[in-house]
Amino acid sequence: MFREQFDKNGYVIIEDFLTEEEINELKSAGEKFSLEASTASNQAGIFDTTSSPQSSDRYFLESGDKISYFYESGVRNEDGTLKVDPKIALNKVGHALHWLHPTFKKITFHEKVKQVCRELDLVKPAIAQSMYIYKNPRVGSEVNTHQDASYLYTEPPKLYGFWFALHDATEENGCLQFIPGSHHEEVTYRFIRNPDPNSEQLCISTGAQKTKTYDDDRFKFEPVKKGSCVLIHGQVVHRSFHNSSDKPRHAYTFHVIDTHQSEYSSQNWLQAEFQSLYEN
Repeated sequence: MFREQFDKNGYVIIEDFLTEEEINELKSAGEKFSLEASTASNQAGIFDTTSSPQSSDRYFLESGDKISYFYESGVRNEDGTLKVDPKIALNKVGHALHWLHPTFKKITFHEKVKQVCRELDLVKPAIAQSMYIYKNPRVGSEVNTHQDASYLYTEPPKLYGFWFALHDATEENGCLQFIPGSHHEEVTYRFIRNPDPNSEQLCISTGAQKTKTYDDDRFKFEPVKKGSCVLIHGQVVHRSFHNSSDKPRHAYTFHVIDTHQSEYSSQNWLQAEFQSLYEN
């Protein structure tokens, strides 16, 4: 049903994928994370795609098989206390929600997700990572232009993102933007584990500069209603702006790789045991 548009553009919007009950369950879990993180803020990390503090953050590097908290840049004092309300301080929570939290596990391994993967002709899909992304009012930061495969590279490329809107996503609160058809472009930038064990930089960039620019007029804003699923090809170029509104833009997202005749790179920053989608 959606395959032709996905193959053409590198992404497709599937409306009304989540029920109202499922949306509320996910948002409730996300709100609970905010309160839990505020009681252990010294143990949380920072996530910022513009300055990449996670390059030297072991907490980030070891989060692949855990539920870890990541704050927006600039929301904490030097002693770890928060400058803002805990409800709007988090950037995201990841990266094993799909396996360790029952609410997210139920959605991730739902039959309707499996059906999408079958329509994509995925033979042995596995869940690589999952995140609850906040993009809170006024503080939700931008996500720089990127391809997901730069971070979760497989050879040959077989990476797919499922992105679920838990609020209406608009141009004002930072909806996704895509360059249609850009999934045909090669992955030239990689974010990998540093092979030098003595370096303070735990992760490094390889290949073309991350600062590669694209003309703004190539991007298409894609506002979506809450409950929509945005299916994202691992190589499509996309981004999102800062949330400049007073409206939240929470989302749940996870990435699927097809392990059939494809190898997940041992250089990727995230190394964890992946869970088979069809077998769970």
